[in-house]
This record gives sequence, C-alpha cells and structure tokens, in this order.
Amino acid sequence: MLLALTGSLESGMIYAIMALGVYITFRILNFPDLTVDGSFTTGGAIAAVMITGGGSPVIATIAAFFGGLIAGVCTGLLHTKGKINALLAGILMMIALYSINLRIMDKSNIPMLGMDTLLTNVKLLIVLPIAVLVIKLALDWFLRTDIGLALRATGDNPRMIRSFGVNTDNTIIIGVSLSNGLVALSGALIAQYSAFTEITMGVGMIVIGLASVIIGEALFGARTVVRATLAVALGAVVYRLIVALALRVGVEATDMKLMTALIVIIALTLPMIRESMRQKALVRKRAAELDQASSADVARGGGI
Repeated sequence: MLLALTGSLESGMIYAIMALGVYITFRILNFPDLTVDGSFTTGGAIAAVMITGGGSPVIATIAAFFGGLIAGVCTGLLHTKGKINALLAGILMMIALYSINLRIMDKSNIPMLGMDTLLTNVKLLIVLPIAVLVIKLALDWFLRTDIGLALRATGDNPRMIRSFGVNTDNTIIIGVSLSNGLVALSGALIAQYSAFTEITMGVGMIVIGLASVIIGEALFGARTVVRATLAVALGAVVYRLIVALALRVGVEATDMKLMTALIVIIALTLPMIRESMRQKALVRKRAAELDQASSADVARGGGI
C-alpha cells in the first residue's frame, strides 16, 4: 500500500506539469485544445529516442519541451491564420502527431530499462515537488508580465483587448504553444519515470488534465491565478491518489478511462448541484421570513 501511495504521489507530480499546460488553454485562453493527446506522446518519443541514442537526458528533456512548443505553434496557426475552429484545429493536429510520433520513434514502443535518465538515482519525492513548484512559480510570473496579462485578457474578452492594439492571434499562438510545451515536458518525464515509451501513451491525456484542473479548483479554489495554479497541481496529485485507491478496491485497469470520465462528470456537476441546493435554501429561508412577517402583521391587526 505504501509503495502504491508513493508511486501515485510521484506520478501525480509529473502529471501536474501536464495539468498546468491544460489549465493555460482551457481556463486562461478558453481554448479547447485536443493537441494534448498527441503532444504528450511527442515529448515521450523525443526523450526516448535521444536517450536510447546515447544523448544527455537533460538535453533530451529540453528537446521534448521544444517539440511540444512546435506542436502548439502549429495548432495555433491552424486556428488563427487558417481560420479553423479551435476544437477542429486541435483534433487535426492530434491526428497528424500520431504519424509524426511514429516517424520519430520508428516503431510503436521504445524501452529504456537500465538506461540513465533524468530521474535515475534521485529522491523523487524531494526533486519532483521542487521541479513542479519552480514551474508553477515561473508560470505565475509569466502570467503577470505584459504578454501574460494580454494572454489572460484574450481569454476573458478578446474584442476588448484587440481595441487596445493587442494582436490576439499572437497571444493565442503563444498560449497554445506554451501549454503543449509543458504537456510534452510531462510526457518526457513520464517516459523516463516508467522507462518506456509507446505510441498510445497520450490517449486520454486531455481528460486526465481536465480532471486534474476541475478537481483542484473544486477542492482548493481558484480565485486568483496563483491559487489556481497551485490548485491545479494539487488536483493532479489528488487524481492519481483516487486512481490508486480505485485500483486497490477492485476497479479493473481496463476501466480506468471510464472512471476518469465519471470523475470529470461528477466534478463538473457537483458545483451546479451545490448552487441549486443553495438557491433552494435561500428561497425557503425567504419564504419563511415572509410567513413570519405576515403572521406578525396579522397579530398586530388583530390586537388593534
């Protein structure tokens, strides 16, 4: 049980980087980017090919990040310059990346057992939290810069920010690119953590990223950007712990995608149910106050 808990914490912190990338597109930019399923594998493929080829794990991981950046730029260009719907642009790029990833890997899977990686011989429960914290703080700083503020404004009100002379096409491309760079970085680290890369490793990543974002916001709140990024990172860890618990109580591994979808559905509907219950409670309270006021008026009238 302790080993499973440790593994869930470690993988959860790596997935937190991917969740931060998903947060940029879905929450900051309001851009439904499905490139994630492809760029996650791209990061793992680039890292695996370079490491098995004798390259430095550090350089391989950095190259994976830039590979994700390029994938994000392509999606952004399809949407902004090609005038393709954001959802469709992401789907098209995700499909294209499947073939691109196969070209990079030259086969469907690449084992890395026994090879030195970025995560070899390090205390993961110390190094990974520091790495996630550094990335979180860097993202917080970036979102406070002029470009970051323009990025946030583009997601909130693109027409308004265009009236101030900001090129929203550029901000969208930057945001989608940075998002997929973080996703690819997470994919590279997951590949090194599991010592294995395969072509379908990114399938369903967008759902996992969304689950992490939604769970984090529901549990820890998202009133400010600083709090939201922390909530998203913690949400990824909580999600992995939920998955580990589900496996312990007998959920089949083949049902994990279904369970992830159910988690997202529950996380999405709970706030609405909670708000509905709150509204009903307020209505009942108001009705009770009106009844008491009416009864008091009748009593005063009877006395007169």
